[in-house]
Amino acid sequence: MATTEAARPIAVATTPHRRTRWRHVLTGSVVPRVILIVSCLVFLAPFYWMVVSALKTNTELAQFPPSLIPGAWAFNNFPDAINYIPFGLYTFNSLVITVGATIGAVLSNTLVAYGFSRIQWPGRNALFYLCVATIFLPYPVILVALFDIFGRLPSFGIQGAKSWVDTFLPLIVPAFFGNPFYIFLMRQFMLGIPKELSDAAKVDGASELQTFWRVILPLTRPAVIVVLILAAVAAWNEFLLPLLYLQSNDKYPLAVGLIFFTSEHDVSYNLLMAASTLIVLPVVIIFLVAQRFFIEGITVGGVKG
Repeated sequence: MATTEAARPIAVATTPHRRTRWRHVLTGSVVPRVILIVSCLVFLAPFYWMVVSALKTNTELAQFPPSLIPGAWAFNNFPDAINYIPFGLYTFNSLVITVGATIGAVLSNTLVAYGFSRIQWPGRNALFYLCVATIFLPYPVILVALFDIFGRLPSFGIQGAKSWVDTFLPLIVPAFFGNPFYIFLMRQFMLGIPKELSDAAKVDGASELQTFWRVILPLTRPAVIVVLILAAVAAWNEFLLPLLYLQSNDKYPLAVGLIFFTSEHDVSYNLLMAASTLIVLPVVIIFLVAQRFFIEGITVGGVKG
C-alpha cells in the first residue's frame, strides 16, 4: 500500500513533463525548421527542373515518367542555345535596360524617401499615404494609357524611331519617377536614423542636398542595396513591357528573346531551358553576393518607424 502511494506522485509528475516536451517539439525549433526545409524544396524544385532539363535531349524530355537526373548530360545545349538566337545582342539590350532602370530607381526613390522622412512640409504624410496606395493599382489599368502617351512623345532624334515606342525609353525613364514600394522601404529605413545627425550637419553649414548625400545616404547602404537588387532583377526579368513597346527584333532583351525557341510546330525545350538557366544565373550570383545586405535592408526597413 505504501509502495503504491509513493508511486503515484511519480506518475503524475511525468505526465506534464511529457506534454511539455511534445509542446516544445511542436512549437520550438523542430517544426519551424521542417516547414522552412519543405518551403525551400518547393521554391528550389522549379529551378532544379530547369537545370536538369537544360542537360537533357529533347527525346529524353519527352519520356514518361520523367527522370530526375539527366541520362546523356547534354552540355552542348548551352552553346547551341547561345547560337540559336543573337544571344550577345539580346544580352547587351538587357544590360542597357537594366543599368538605366536601376540607376533611375536608386536615385529617384532615395531622394523621394528622404523628402518623406527627413523634411517637414505641409501634407507630407497625406501625400506619402497616397503614394503608397498606388501599389494597389493594377498596372494593366494604366498600360493602354501609357502606351498612348509614349506613342505621342517625340523620339529626340533616335534613329529609326518616330516616338518613344520601339525604343528603350519607356523601359528606363519611368524608373526615374519612383516606385511606391521602394519609396516605402527607403523611408522606413531613414526614419530609424537619429534626427540629431541631420541637425548636426545643418549646424555645420551643410545644405539639404549635402546632408542627404554625405550623412543619410551612406547610412542607408543596406536599403539602397535592396532597392538596387530588386530594381535590377525586375528590369532584367521584365517580359511584358519590352514585348509591348519594342517592335524590332534586334532591340529585344533576353527575356523576350526566349520566344524564338518556340515555333508553330515545334518547341526546343532543351535549348529553351538552357537559355533560361543562363539568364537566371546572373540574378542568382548577385543575390548570393549581396544577400547579407539584402536581408538586413528588408528586416530593418520593415520594422523602423
